[in-house]
Amino acid sequence: MVRTVAVMAGPLDASALRAAAKDPRAGAVVVFEGCARDHHEGRAVANLAYEAFVPMAVAELEKLLTDAVARFGLVQCLIHHRIGEVPLTEAAVVVVTASAHRQEAFEAALWIMDRIKERVPIWKKERFTEGGEGWVEGQRLVP
Repeated sequence: MVRTVAVMAGPLDASALRAAAKDPRAGAVVVFEGCARDHHEGRAVANLAYEAFVPMAVAELEKLLTDAVARFGLVQCLIHHRIGEVPLTEAAVVVVTASAHRQEAFEAALWIMDRIKERVPIWKKERFTEGGEGWVEGQRLVP
């Protein structure tokens, strides 16, 4: 059984999350993968590393899921975030939203990602190819 919310080390399985979201009420399923990229603000990035206060992160993700289901009328929602080292091109976060219509599924995925960056105690460190590393500043979003 796939957990609806998880914070874990190791690769995330977007296909398994997509399969877990199958529901006959869903006319739309959105799968968002936030992947490690090779650049940030003009600097070459070798990889990312994430740290989290896991119990609080899981609790906040569960609140986001509950809020998103109510706000957007979702029939399924899954949110998984990775901690530890994330190589380039691999997913650091996967959000799956399913609803009767596409607009709600897309809007819910975007809303969830914005709230993760705003509220969930997960921190991203970038390691640069020329050496050195740095924490990515948090984002302050207007709801």
